[in-house]
Parts: sequence; structure tokens; C-alpha cells
Amino acid sequence: MACMIAAMNEWNLMTVIILVAVFALWKLELAATLLNLKAFPTTVPPEIADVMDSAKLDESFDYLRTNARFDIIQASASLTVFLVFWGLGGFDWLDDLARLLTNSEIVAGLVFLSVLFIAQSLLSLPFSIYETFVIEQKFGFNRSTRATFIMDRLKGLLLAALIGLPLATAVLWIFLNVSHAWLWAWVVVTAFQLLLTWLAPTFIMPLFNKFTPMPDGELKEEIKSLGQRCGFPLDGVFVMDGSKRSTKANAFFTGFGKRKKIALFDTLIDKSSTPELLGVLAHEIGHFRRGHIKQRLAAGIFQTAVIFFLLGMATDPDGRFARLLFDAFGVKSISPHVGLVLFSIMLEPVSKLLGVIMNAWSRRHEFEADAYAVESTGDAAPLANALKRMSTNHLSHPSPGSLRVWLDYSHPPLLQRLRHLGSLGK
Repeated sequence: MACMIAAMNEWNLMTVIILVAVFALWKLELAATLLNLKAFPTTVPPEIADVMDSAKLDESFDYLRTNARFDIIQASASLTVFLVFWGLGGFDWLDDLARLLTNSEIVAGLVFLSVLFIAQSLLSLPFSIYETFVIEQKFGFNRSTRATFIMDRLKGLLLAALIGLPLATAVLWIFLNVSHAWLWAWVVVTAFQLLLTWLAPTFIMPLFNKFTPMPDGELKEEIKSLGQRCGFPLDGVFVMDGSKRSTKANAFFTGFGKRKKIALFDTLIDKSSTPELLGVLAHEIGHFRRGHIKQRLAAGIFQTAVIFFLLGMATDPDGRFARLLFDAFGVKSISPHVGLVLFSIMLEPVSKLLGVIMNAWSRRHEFEADAYAVESTGDAAPLANALKRMSTNHLSHPSPGSLRVWLDYSHPPLLQRLRHLGSLGK
């Protein structure tokens, strides 16, 4: 308690700004969740009456309400733990502890970052267990066994160590030894991200799921024919064992240049007709043909550059901004590893607002990809039917609240997409 009182006495303007922003973000999320519940329809919308009845609508609302309560509890618990750790001077204490273990600034930084990562993983573990084996189990989605769940977490930790530690080492070394560190750190991180994107389909994703070449047959031939008509050469068509963890369905493309691959969840194939599958795939091809992937990649790279520029200011030992930031969290020594964490906390509310812009851009891209799918297949009905079926099977909100859409939806709500597809089909 004495530590907390001492920390409060040293509050500066930065402390107040961060606290207000963190609480405002929590309140905004709470309001969006409650308004989203209120926006749920009391009767089945006519656009989806052919695939949903009143019983399914009630089940969807129950699923939404259960997840809303869970999200509120999880967000409140996370906020409480963060505030207590901050108020008790936890960041400075952990930094001092890491420095006691080694004389190396880089090793101390890795210890600091690793302890926070492991602590966060442990704190989120009970919520992940409850979400998977209680909520998803209750509504018939979960197919993960305890062994699968444990192995997923262990593999995730191992990958985080194998990938995260070398990258963190490189970034910390750059900030400690190189002029214009933010620029070189941005180059290294961007190159690393592109390399991972290229390697993930071959080396990382198979660690978690099995990808089986689609057997020869009508579906495979139709998919290849669609790719040829759209000028989208496929290097492979695969079936992914999504049913290993969930009954929910999806499909996605991977790869660069001419080595593009498509993976369909086995659950999607089981629940969809061939025309519906082709409609979904034509939509995904539309993202490539309309340049959405390149646009989003360029935007992401630019956003990362801005973040690293600001991070350079947040870790400059001679800078006023860095001193204010570290004082706000009660940390004595300005260092890259602590600055990385403190800056990410300060950036979270800003990132949420930037996400609003990116989500609006993404929703526009989804409409464009839908239009491409109709243009390339000549029929809006199969894609519309696939969207209705997936949304109903996933117990999705058919008409979510505008605030929730504004904050989080990278895809337009179902009814908006169906009306748009209906206008295209005329």
C-alpha cells in the first residue's frame, strides 16, 4: 500500500492521460457490448428466414449473451490486474529484478519481456480453458480434447521462444547500439514478418493442423477451373482438419506470387455445396485481384514505421517524452525493453482508434470482393447462401450494433452483405 501511495504522489500529466485513456477504452468496450445485446432482433430477419428459425435465433442470442458476460468479466479482471501491478510499482520492481540477474542489458531485457509474457499467458489460461471447454462446449462448437489444448499451448510457447527471443534480441541490440535505431529496427521487424508470412504455410501452420491434398474429383476440378478463369494460378488445393478443434468453418489462401495455395476447412466442405464453395473462393480471389492484399500489406508496413518512430522517442534517454512516460509508470531507468512495454500500453487506446479506420477500409474491401465473386461466377445466390449458412451455424449476430461494428468488425454485418449481394444479382 505504501508503494502505491508513493506512486500516486509522483503522478504526472502522462499518468493522468494514460489512466483516462485506459478507463475510457474499457467503458467504450462495455457500452459496445451492452448496445450489441440490445440490437439483437426479436424475430428472425426475413433475409435469413430460409436457414434460421425462432429456436436458432434464441440460441444465437444465448450464445451472444454468454460471450458478452464472459468478455466483460475477462476485460475487468485484466484491467484490475494491470492497475494493481502498475500501482504497486511492478514495472520498476521487475526491471530491478532482471538487472540483478545479469550485467547484460540485452539479457535483462529478455528476462523482463519473458516474465511479462509468461505472466500474461498464465493469467489468460483460465479464461481460455473456460471459453473452450465450457462456453464453446455448451453450444456444440468445441472438439478440442484436453491433450490437443495442452499441446497447442506448449507449441505456442515454444514458437514464441524460437521466434520472439531472437527478434527481441535483435531489436534491443539495435536500440542500444545503432544510430537512428527506430529505422533499422523497423527494417528488421518488417523483413522478419514477411519471412514468417512466407514460411508459415510450410513450417508453422502444419504444427497445429493437418493439410491434406484435396483428392481428385468434381470439386477440385471446379476450383482449378475457377482459378484459371480468374487468372489466379493455384499451386495446391488442400483440406485442413479444422474439425479437430471446432465445428466452425472457414477457408483461406496462402502464398506469394505464383505459389498460391488454398486451404478449405473440412467442416466447410461438409456443410456447403460446390457452388457455395466456389462463391466463397471467388470472394477470396477477389481480394487478390482487386489488390487488397498488397494495399493492406503496404498499410501495415507504414503503420509499423510510425510505431517504431514513436518508440524511438519513448526510449530516448535524453528525451522529455521518454522521461515523462517512465515517470508515469514509476520506472527509474530508461531502457529499450521497458520502453517497449510502456509504449505498447500507452499505444493501445490509440491503436483501437486507428483500428476503426482500418476496419472501415476492410469492410469496403469485403463489399468489393463480394462484387468480384458475383462477377466471376455470374450468380450472387451461392455466396449469399454460404454466408447465411456459416453465420447461422456459427450463431453469429445477424444485425450487430453500430458501435460494435464501428469498433471491431473487419467484415460487414451479414444483413448488409446480403442486401449488397441482392443488389448485385439484379
